[in-house]
Amino acid sequence: MIDDCTGLILAGGDSHRMGRDKAALEFGGQTLLQGATALLQSVFPRVLLSVRHPRDDAAVPQVTDDPSDAGPLAGLCAGLAGAGTPWVFALAVDMPFLDAALIRELAGRRGGFEAVVPVVREVPQPLAAYYAASALPALHAVLTGPGRRGPRSALECLNVCLVRADEAPDGFIDLDTPGDVKAALEKRARTQGTEDRTISLILENTEEDNEPEKHRSSRNSSFTRRNEDWNP
Repeated sequence: MIDDCTGLILAGGDSHRMGRDKAALEFGGQTLLQGATALLQSVFPRVLLSVRHPRDDAAVPQVTDDPSDAGPLAGLCAGLAGAGTPWVFALAVDMPFLDAALIRELAGRRGGFEAVVPVVREVPQPLAAYYAASALPALHAVLTGPGRRGPRSALECLNVCLVRADEAPDGFIDLDTPGDVKAALEKRARTQGTEDRTISLILENTEEDNEPEKHRSSRNSSFTRRNEDWNP
């Protein structure tokens, strides 16, 4: 167990692109929330859940995003404020392929930094990353200040260790749309060598026509950082 850190599940999104509550979505015989909870409980002695509104299906203590509509940065700040540990590992609820080995490896890079963030194909992954409690004032200033309030923008205010994780890109797959879920379930079935029969159930009555394409892009940033490689 990583005793100086709290696991934080970020589940305060509105799931508008999915069309239903992502945290309650079944994936591999359990909900995404159950999967994220089990993963973080295998690594950290305490796990918190950040939410817009309290949930009835949570097996761990909850903190409420403030403001409730400010995105994952609000959940991260709420988690850091409520954790009571020197560090928090923040994980978006919709990333079912991340594994404990990578989480433990990233923990070893924390010395002297306010955040440890994996990078896949030049794109930082701030929703599967470590944040020091000492980073809360800077993050809260971004949350309440003018301009962009996204988690990648917030990294510009921190001393960050960026860890290249190109050898494990699947761990950072996130599920934003029904199409993402279908592709992820098919990928899981191929990996396991079995047919996952839940695909049709999960996608039943879900409209996928004209689904917006998900875009990801890297950008130049000015935050202080050190680049490292992760070798699995």
